[in-house]
Amino acid sequence: MAAKVLVVGGAGYIGSICAAVMHRDAGIEVAAYDDLSTGHEEAVTGPLYRGDIRDQKRLTEVLTEGKFDAVMHFAAKSLVGESVSHPLRYFDVNVGGTASLLQAMADAGVKNLVFSGTCAIYGDPDYLPLDEDHPQRPVSPYGQSKKMVENILASCRAKEGFRVTTLRYFNAAGCMPDGSLGESHRTETHLIPLAIAAALGRRPPLSLFGDDYDTRDGTCIRDYIHVLDLADAHVRALEHLLDGHKGSAYNVGTGVGTTVREVLSSIEHCLGSPVPHSVAGRRDGDPPALYARADRIQEALGWAPRYTNINEIVQTALTWAQSPRF
Repeated sequence: MAAKVLVVGGAGYIGSICAAVMHRDAGIEVAAYDDLSTGHEEAVTGPLYRGDIRDQKRLTEVLTEGKFDAVMHFAAKSLVGESVSHPLRYFDVNVGGTASLLQAMADAGVKNLVFSGTCAIYGDPDYLPLDEDHPQRPVSPYGQSKKMVENILASCRAKEGFRVTTLRYFNAAGCMPDGSLGESHRTETHLIPLAIAAALGRRPPLSLFGDDYDTRDGTCIRDYIHVLDLADAHVRALEHLLDGHKGSAYNVGTGVGTTVREVLSSIEHCLGSPVPHSVAGRRDGDPPALYARADRIQEALGWAPRYTNINEIVQTALTWAQSPRF
């Protein structure tokens, strides 16, 4: 596909892997825009434009001079706990930054956008699996900020001539199978890399938050979606927009729920050693179970997850963890 895409947040975990896949597998010319506050320059594919997403002037210059066909927007603050303590930071960057990006896109005449959304907009589930029509009642400022952005994007689609697709991720996980790119956060909050680090003796034993939920083994159930499946969804969403479709919002998950203890068992199976852990109390705001119904994106874009076995996902994460490149 002949296209040129600016990946905003292209030095981060998901953005960098999506950019690499777009360039390698789909022949898309990519460049990254990132302030490197949480990302890594070593992870970038293509040219890197350093800048803050709230810097509308800088974004307009980059988009105009680069003659981009589309934008993929991954840049956001995403730590749920931090958002509860410092909500203003999240509204400033996630909402204000997206508004600056959209105005820059409008000024530069770039009207195709794929947005990195989240299942956090749904809040505590009324039913499972979660579909796109589930009520949206986010329980954290992070989720609220993402919901606000989706509202802005819907208005831009309806009134400003934008073609926009939002991909609502469930639990992104895994790394490039060849170990070339992976998950490297300065503040790590994701279960799989934390548990692997504990199993490798690089951090203290894992705290397992709650083992008395009404689930098959008492621990929380989540839907782990491999980052390569996310990348495939982004490429398909981009192609759909460039073909002239207005876009929509889609869940991106496997539909398979995995408990915390099942994740720990998978790591033990793949690594050959157990994950040291202790049971702590439940965390506020942790629903017992979250997993996706994702048939809408399958019907519209022909997407389906390839990694549906937790062992396959964990193995790629282990490949990275045992020899990280940054």
